[in-house]
Amino acid sequence: MKVSHAERALEAVLFTSRWLMAPFYLGLVLAIVGLLVVFVQEILHAAPMIFSLGEVNVVVLALNLIDLSLAANLLLMVVLSGYENFVSKMDVADHPDRPDWMGKIDFSGMKLKLIASIVAISAIQLLKAFLSVEKYTETDLTWLVIIHLTFVLSGVLLALMDFIAVRSKHV
Repeated sequence: MKVSHAERALEAVLFTSRWLMAPFYLGLVLAIVGLLVVFVQEILHAAPMIFSLGEVNVVVLALNLIDLSLAANLLLMVVLSGYENFVSKMDVADHPDRPDWMGKIDFSGMKLKLIASIVAISAIQLLKAFLSVEKYTETDLTWLVIIHLTFVLSGVLLALMDFIAVRSKHV
């Protein structure tokens, strides 16, 4: 079947439009830089008083740093896998530092990694709240638990849907 000139031109425009996503990924890289700035500020703010913070406050500081790190990891995962899945393959196959998952993670895998990161971030927020329980009302804590359980349930349901989708392909 012969493809018309108009159809070929439309397909070329649509295919090229994937590059419109590149600025989004660059913006997410800037968000990672912003998280790095906040990370460094947290450390610089706590450094002078680290020996007088007390155990709970040091744990909360560590949880804040872990939280920022997980958020940055989440953004980086979206940038790298999104770029490879939707814009262009990266020519870094032979680079010794190339993460194993690059080039192998599909949209479904990315969704599961994203929800797992969100659940981890939510769990850290919940733990921080329980370490400073006096700062929260019972209603606040209840909502934090409900939100966390909602993320967990969403993750389980996403994994179940992917499992069913894969299984239905093999039938």
